Amino acid sequence: MYLEVGDDGPLTLSHEVLVHLGVRPGDRVSVELHPGGRVRLRASPRRPVSSIFGLLQRDGEPPLTIEEIREITQDGWAGDR
Repeated sequence: MYLEVGDDGPLTLSHEVLVHLGVRPGDRVSVELHPGGRVRLRASPRRPVSSIFGLLQRDGEPPLTIEEIREITQDGWAGDR
């Protein structure tokens, strides 16, 4: 199987390769460079939604209240943060 390199260098993987890797649009593929010009492509594991739990946790600080989260979000959308 051969893949064509685009003018600016991007390599488009065929549908067959994407299915073999088990990837879908938005997924990531890791590339490992090996001696002799060899590369290894692997599908990066998908993270479950639960992986974001505790993302905003601050060590030694109480959890944010809903009101504090709402205020931070509003400020962020307004460009104030």
